[in-house]
Amino acid sequence: MRTFAARLFLFVPFIACANAATAPVDAQVQSSQVRVQVVASLDTTLSSPATGRITKLNATLGEGFSKGQVLVAFDCDEAEARLKMAQAELSGAQETMEARLRMQGLEQASDVEVAVAAAAVNKARGQVDLQQAQVSQCTIKAPWAGRVAKVHVKNFMSVTPGQPLLDLVMSGPLRLRLNLPSRMIGRVGKGTALNVTIDETGKTYEARVVAVNSRVDTVSQTVEVEAAVAKSYPDLLPGMSGVVDLSTAH
Repeated sequence: MRTFAARLFLFVPFIACANAATAPVDAQVQSSQVRVQVVASLDTTLSSPATGRITKLNATLGEGFSKGQVLVAFDCDEAEARLKMAQAELSGAQETMEARLRMQGLEQASDVEVAVAAAAVNKARGQVDLQQAQVSQCTIKAPWAGRVAKVHVKNFMSVTPGQPLLDLVMSGPLRLRLNLPSRMIGRVGKGTALNVTIDETGKTYEARVVAVNSRVDTVSQTVEVEAAVAKSYPDLLPGMSGVVDLSTAH
């Protein structure tokens, strides 16, 4: 019994020493890993510019689109009718202006009458520009090529100004955002190469730092860093997350 106790006494310190040797290594590895989030290089929410009724919705969840493609179309009958009225008023004002000029040449119209006619033309032209702007709001076009992230409306639905219609994300290489502990700021700078492992795919991707915030957050003691993925990967989607190992940063 005494012999067993003596052997146990000698074995336990050996285990404790082994754990003490490996613990700092594990802590060092974990301290160099920072969580990252995948984001689109550019995203936006398209909102309704005016009150109207949707007549055509050319967007579905996850669908791709090209730059300039019409995504939403509104009922435009009233706006187009107003534009025709404004164009007719402009035409009449221009004819009146030309008549006043001819009469002025015959000394049958004063300078004041000509000036009033010219003002009427400018006013009518302004109305035409205003109505053309309203007609242009009858369709919403894609600002760039990308994909639909969320659809807030349906066909034939009436909307109000400022109401969200579609969430869009831009096509192309994605970006990564991470909050770097301020104690690690010396390891990362603009142009630093990173290896990022994404949880959802289990794969590692190459990225490069493109921006580092100019100040440290005083509450969290972190600095915001943004990196660009080296190229487009079909399996990467905005919203995914993972870790970057700063011990391999260079």
